[in-house]
Amino acid sequence: MVSAVENMAANTSWAALGKATDLRNRILFTLGLLIVYRLGTFIPVPGIDGAALRDFMEGAGQGIGGMVSMFTGGALGRMGIFALGIMPYISASIIIQLLTSMVPSLEQLKKEGEQGRKKINQYTRYGTVALATLQAYGLAVSLEAGDLVTDPGMYFRMACLITLVGGTMFLMWLGEQITARGIGNGISLIIFVGIIAEVPAALAQFFASGRSGAISPAVIVGVIVMVIVTIMFVVFMERALRKIHIQYPRRQVGMKVYDGGSSHLPVKVNPAGVIPAIFASSLLLLPVTVSTFSGNSTNPVMSWLLANFGPGQPLYLLFFVAMIVFFAYFYTFNVSFKPDEVAENLKNQNGFVPGIRPGKKTADYLEYVVNRILVLGAAYLALVCLLPEILRSQFTIPFYFGGTSVLIVVSVTMDTIQQIQSHLLAHQYEGLIEKSNLRGKGKGGKPRKKRSPVRR
Repeated sequence: MVSAVENMAANTSWAALGKATDLRNRILFTLGLLIVYRLGTFIPVPGIDGAALRDFMEGAGQGIGGMVSMFTGGALGRMGIFALGIMPYISASIIIQLLTSMVPSLEQLKKEGEQGRKKINQYTRYGTVALATLQAYGLAVSLEAGDLVTDPGMYFRMACLITLVGGTMFLMWLGEQITARGIGNGISLIIFVGIIAEVPAALAQFFASGRSGAISPAVIVGVIVMVIVTIMFVVFMERALRKIHIQYPRRQVGMKVYDGGSSHLPVKVNPAGVIPAIFASSLLLLPVTVSTFSGNSTNPVMSWLLANFGPGQPLYLLFFVAMIVFFAYFYTFNVSFKPDEVAENLKNQNGFVPGIRPGKKTADYLEYVVNRILVLGAAYLALVCLLPEILRSQFTIPFYFGGTSVLIVVSVTMDTIQQIQSHLLAHQYEGLIEKSNLRGKGKGGKPRKKRSPVRR
């Protein structure tokens, strides 16, 4: 039998969006901040030679420079103030989360509730400043080495450093504001908008290559089919669940005995969502951003990085898959699904898995189930991100049609729509509560008097 909640969710109409004032304000607030982000990608860093930069990016667009530009919403190709994007913040989050699972003091801090979470967020911000400073200074030096600067020197380096670090910190603040006061995850939405905004230009370039004969019509049709199949597969896998049966015992309240109920604990096949792909991409972009702009006259280490960690290279693909699998397990058990906490919550609610003792045994069982599910989930993520990358590198397809970009776009879209539907459902609940309160009032808004029982 379908519950009342499921019926209400199924009948949720988008026409109710006009009545949900709080939701509408959240959506407008999110759109406003995302527009501010897009405008910032067009504000250039002072001292950049625009003509030389355009010529350079045309040559590097199909290499690692194209992938870096994709994750920064095109800001890197224009050397805007948001050229570093949100990647330093993501890299700092990875480092802090790894340290939290290894350093006892940080692990204890994580268990202290809201205050501990604020302290860890503060450490993440400090790490973001440090990483952004290193990347900005390295990028400034590389721009000078590549003859992309009008007036090289210490003044340009300091101006570039302050501008890029300030831009990254402003983006981090934008993401936090969207998450707290808007709709969706702010960091994911910033990356999502950066990819979506550059898709029309990539499509135009792709079809122009087809008209010029550089790409055959069969490849164009194959790419369109590949993108559609990838989107369908991502939607199917992101909605796939493993339901764990939960039983609740009988309980006595006063003189009444209530029968025990049953429920399900839903576990997604991919509990980590799009985070492993973003984390793996950010680690790949970290060492090669500087080597891209430093040109051919680099030291042997930079030349080796650029040659072996470019898109489509064996080391790049191997490292990419390894990082996706690692972060799928790490993020699931440390952030999105903690078996110990879930087992403790079930125990506090008197719920149990049939045949499994509450407490430690339940936690072990949940960990066993999630480990087996993640084999499929990590393989799905690796397949979606890897196969299109191989095909794209073989046929010189734009980065925006790769598996990582499709996965990010589809996952963020589904998550945002789900949050909007949750707000609409909560608004419907509020309307039902108001109606029930009004029914309990008489004329003039005064509560009705209780009638005395009729004697027979």
